[in-house]
Amino acid sequence: MKKLWLIFAQTTTIGLAIWFLFSVLSPPPAPPAVVTVKEVPAQAPVSSELSYRGAAKRAKAAVVNIYTSKEVKSGRRALFNDPVLKRFFGERDGEDGTKASSLGSGVLVSPQGYIVTNNHVVESAAEIEVALADGRTASAKLIGSDPETDLAVIKIDLDQLSAIDFANVDQAEIGDVVLAIGNPFGVGQTVTMGIISALGRSELGINTFENFIQTDAAINPGNSGGALVDVHGNLLGINTAIFSKTGGSLGIGFAIPANIVKQVMDAIIKDGSVTRGWLGIEVQDVTPDLAASLKLDSSKGALIAGVVRNGPAAAAGIRPGDVLLNIDGKEVTNSAQMLNLIAALPPEQATPITVIRQGEPLTLNAEIGMRPKFSRR
Repeated sequence: MKKLWLIFAQTTTIGLAIWFLFSVLSPPPAPPAVVTVKEVPAQAPVSSELSYRGAAKRAKAAVVNIYTSKEVKSGRRALFNDPVLKRFFGERDGEDGTKASSLGSGVLVSPQGYIVTNNHVVESAAEIEVALADGRTASAKLIGSDPETDLAVIKIDLDQLSAIDFANVDQAEIGDVVLAIGNPFGVGQTVTMGIISALGRSELGINTFENFIQTDAAINPGNSGGALVDVHGNLLGINTAIFSKTGGSLGIGFAIPANIVKQVMDAIIKDGSVTRGWLGIEVQDVTPDLAASLKLDSSKGALIAGVVRNGPAAAAGIRPGDVLLNIDGKEVTNSAQMLNLIAALPPEQATPITVIRQGEPLTLNAEIGMRPKFSRR
């Protein structure tokens, strides 16, 4: 028994000695690992190549929502006044004393409260209400309108207004990024993006004077009168029409260029209307077939199809069949461009006009008249 106890004691003593030596001679345990997290430094604002927040923020403050109402006369025949038929046809807008409401957009163009919009937005309106981007509202009065370009100027009396800056349209090119800002379907101020699809669009039958910027930025009902701006937030044009078979955007929208907007706006603010030159002629484009039959070198110019009796053209000796080539030193390329050239001339100005008559050039002097006021039939 003693022998067994001696063996156990010796074994325990030797084990403790080995453990002591191991503890003393072994290196201390390594401290727990520390994970270092690298903090991402504050990033610079997203570049204009990726975001147009700056342009949108700058321009949105100048774009307003416009709400109009007007009294409308009965547009129904007496047949529909029958109480029985009302059950089938329902009540319709247009009864005597009914107020018809519409909505659109506009652009603040001066700190004095002048707003440019489309004529069709405010035409015949009895009341015009404007809602600003900052939440304020105000009643507006009509300063003047120009149906031939579908532009109008209204005015509100508020202070601290943010007016938009005008872009240089001559520097705009196809493919430039643009933003359309307005109030589509009355949902509230909305920004859409696209590019300039075409410049100088005309002969669309929308306005008398046409020189549209075409864009694929989404434009819908309620956007009329809103802003088309460049990537800096400057005004390129006033959105006015879309091509659509459904009533919604199909990616073909048209805006009146800012240079035309400014000309019309300045004239309306100064005189209440726009004064344009007038020659008193009816014209048509010179087609290649017409050019060949008239023995012309090219199809440039405008063929005089009719002359208003006792008008400026008749007094100058211009005749039907003449081909108008030059007005006041400026070449005529087609009938639409000719109309713009004449409209830009001040009334009572003596102007040289070059025509081709029976194959021979002839220069005549015409005193430009005042274009009659537009009347909607």
